[in-house]
Amino acid sequence: MNANGLARRVAALTGAGSGAAHPVGGGEICAAYRVELDDGRTVFAKTLADAAPDFFAAEAAGLDLLRTTGAVAIPGVLAAVPDLLVLEWVTAEEPTPARAERLGRELAALHATPAPHYGTRGPLYLGPVPLETPVPPVADPGGWPAFHAEFRLLPLLRLARDSGGIAPGDAAVVERLCAAIDEVAGEAQPPAVIHGDLWAGNVLWGETLSHLIDPAAQGGHPEQDLAFLELSRCPHIDRLLAAYEEIRPLPGRAGRAPLHSLHHILIHAALFGGSYGPQSAAAARAALAAAGTS
Repeated sequence: MNANGLARRVAALTGAGSGAAHPVGGGEICAAYRVELDDGRTVFAKTLADAAPDFFAAEAAGLDLLRTTGAVAIPGVLAAVPDLLVLEWVTAEEPTPARAERLGRELAALHATPAPHYGTRGPLYLGPVPLETPVPPVADPGGWPAFHAEFRLLPLLRLARDSGGIAPGDAAVVERLCAAIDEVAGEAQPPAVIHGDLWAGNVLWGETLSHLIDPAAQGGHPEQDLAFLELSRCPHIDRLLAAYEEIRPLPGRAGRAPLHSLHHILIHAALFGGSYGPQSAAAARAALAAAGTS
């Protein structure tokens, strides 16, 4: 879809007469645009060629799930159709230590929101890759390690191996971690609402509130969000984590961070290859070493 065609679609979906679309950067998967509508509104639109029919509906549902917690700011969903998602436009500001501390407190409130089980009731995607929730779903906190290995790490590892994004020796290290995950996972954590894909680029820093975008929102382990923010070098991450842990202390979190960042590294290995394969093995080794497991 070219920019003119996209602008016409967005205008029709939002009740405007016409619009002008301008490409914006930042995404790894979708094409993104700022669309200026003739009624004075500016909106955000994203599209993906050959997207699965429920791809953008799943993202819209994830945004709605995060919004219902009342803990974090989320742009409003204006339209979600099979090939297009339209959101309210959010003007991003520069990150500051104070804004990072506020976001840390907001994430602590988000992660205090219980989820009925790990995963979702509907479709879920991490980037373009569908994620499965078992039937029946896993609600027992003691079942999280096996759930995470079977339904998150190993499927992404298979994709990375099939795409040539990870070497056999590196894949074997990840498999060893999965086999020992009960020893590595730490204290059981009940399912909580998490963003699920919270790298630094999915935070739009705001003057009063920072907005979260592009979620894989689900019931999950809160340390996943924190680990990916840390891995992606979120600005002022030390201040963010300190503010978070004032509300929700997480003893030993740093040692578990490699485990909780691994599925994000694996999906990059599957999609992009390169250094992400060795990085996956390095994260698995670090997780095993932190737990004293060889």
